[in-house]
Amino acid sequence: MAIQNAQGTTTTQLVLAWCFVGIPLVLGVLQTLVNAMKLFH
Repeated sequence: MAIQNAQGTTTTQLVLAWCFVGIPLVLGVLQTLVNAMKLFH
């Protein structure tokens, strides 16, 4: 059974939404760091 807050959003929905945003964000940061390391090598 999922916990619901006042707006009716379930914990599962929140986790999926953060994954949907967080995974591309982390990949973009990693790609930027890799490219930055090429400049300073």
